[in-house]
Amino acid sequence: QVQLVESGGGSVQTGGSLRLSCAYSAFSNSRYCMGWFRQAPGKERERVAAIGYDGFTSYTDSVKGRFTISKDNAKNILYLQMNSLKPEDAAMYYCAADLTSARYCYTPPYWGQGTQVTVSS
Repeated sequence: QVQLVESGGGSVQTGGSLRLSCAYSAFSNSRYCMGWFRQAPGKERERVAAIGYDGFTSYTDSVKGRFTISKDNAKNILYLQMNSLKPEDAAMYYCAADLTSARYCYTPPYWGQGTQVTVSS
């Protein structure tokens, strides 16, 4: 059973930083992708960043240069380092996994419960 548990959300001022973590259960499939998504009230869920089984990373344009996705395979933890946060980054952030997609995680079937990020101006 796939389990994903996020942590690290909180409230910061514009320009601040946060690091989100997602502890996940070990996967039987080695070719999988993981990603971070976010959803703000009244908006559609947005794919923020993804990392493939080979370390390939991809980001939505609005966070390029500010956010970094990484993964500690030994500890089974996915990270999202968020720097230079803006009010428009405020949202519920979700960790997700897809055991059938090697890189991009566009439609992952497995989700965590989410962690809230608030950015004040």
